[in-house]
Amino acid sequence: MLTGVYAPIFNDYSDPERLIELAIAAEQAGYDGFYIWDHLAIDPSGALELADATVVLAAIAQATSTLKLGPMITPLARRRPWKVAKELATLDKLSHGRVVFGVGLGEPAEVEFGAFAEDASAKGRAERLDEGLDLVSRFMRGERVDHHGKHYNVDNVALRPQSLQQPRPQFWVAASLPARAGLRRAARWDGCFPIRVPDEIRGGTMTMTSWDKWWLSPEGIAEAVSIVSEQRGDLDNYAMVATGSTLDDNAQSSAKKLASYAAAGANWWLEWVDEKPGTFDRTLELIKRGAPAPS
Repeated sequence: MLTGVYAPIFNDYSDPERLIELAIAAEQAGYDGFYIWDHLAIDPSGALELADATVVLAAIAQATSTLKLGPMITPLARRRPWKVAKELATLDKLSHGRVVFGVGLGEPAEVEFGAFAEDASAKGRAERLDEGLDLVSRFMRGERVDHHGKHYNVDNVALRPQSLQQPRPQFWVAASLPARAGLRRAARWDGCFPIRVPDEIRGGTMTMTSWDKWWLSPEGIAEAVSIVSEQRGDLDNYAMVATGSTLDDNAQSSAKKLASYAAAGANWWLEWVDEKPGTFDRTLELIKRGAPAPS
């Protein structure tokens, strides 16, 4: 099982230099990846400062040499697919082929989309996500794209250079259980990041408490694995991602926890970083202790 750090971009982590420092520490501690949230305005009051994911990832790419890195997740429906493809291809070259593209519908929809007069409906976001994913993939493969769809039009354009990774970086698609549409979408790509969006978040605003409500149990991961496997036929070279926290656990407890997720079918573990104000220094020291490993 590979391990990564999953860091927010607000509160202590709105400072890009702190995210860079955390990424360097994670690499030195033996983690395999470093992934960050991608949001514009998760707090409707406007009180939270948020860093830009793409800019921070570019700086992290320069400061590290082995970590896989990427947004987790980018709400593609609020982005222009060709601009995203160009950013990812540049980031992939800058990082010497270490980019992973985490992508999904985006929550909370009323803030991330509705506040900017964009279609926040699940149907509209899903349509733009599916159409956009195909376009980003084609651009990153170096194809000349001629596309006339419901939401996007491209008139015979190729973007150069294409990504360093061939045919393109891996696309990990978020899926919100208990719904299965996201799992079916993820099965068409290279990885799945299944979570459970709490009821108080759906269609509303994001609260900054009880992040463990988002995490799936090993049984939940096993359910996701079963559905994705049924859709794909196999999970060869496929990323199945579990997330949670082991930073406060001792080595034996964290090993046991990761082993239970690995047994359920997960091959990546993302360490969910505590986002509360004033936690950065402690989190940094915990990360430096070393990456967890299954027993």
